[in-house]
Amino acid sequence: MALDWKVVIDCADPHAQTAFWAQALGYQVEDNSVLIEQLIGQGVLGEDLYLEVDGRKAFRDLVAVRHPDDPVQPVSGVGLGRRLLFQRVPEPKQGKNRLHLDLHAGPERRDGEVKRLEDLGATILREVQEPGSHHVVLADPEGNEFCVQ
Repeated sequence: MALDWKVVIDCADPHAQTAFWAQALGYQVEDNSVLIEQLIGQGVLGEDLYLEVDGRKAFRDLVAVRHPDDPVQPVSGVGLGRRLLFQRVPEPKQGKNRLHLDLHAGPERRDGEVKRLEDLGATILREVQEPGSHHVVLADPEGNEFCVQ
């Protein structure tokens, strides 16, 4: 039996990261406000664990982006498909990622996508041309590496 999954990315500011990655991927920031309201109503979620973002309640220390065409669990707002979950951690990023995302724009769109991502806050680290691959390695606003092919 196949398993559902999500990619979890440690970060310092999950809301800034989701703003970047939602724009970078054309994804939507998950709306967990219904779940948060339920947890507040049950008395299990304190004011220190949520904040207001764009007029709705959001978890302070974790937030996800999801593919806009994938299903969503109505009670929680959690996506049931392709998702990136950003969670706040106290320690800063150290060293090279052991896992990274490859964004597939294609050779005809690669340069335009790299420029668009730079405008969103990404930094170009290097361009790689090797047999069978031509891609650009970038870093998101917190320094997590990813590639555009």
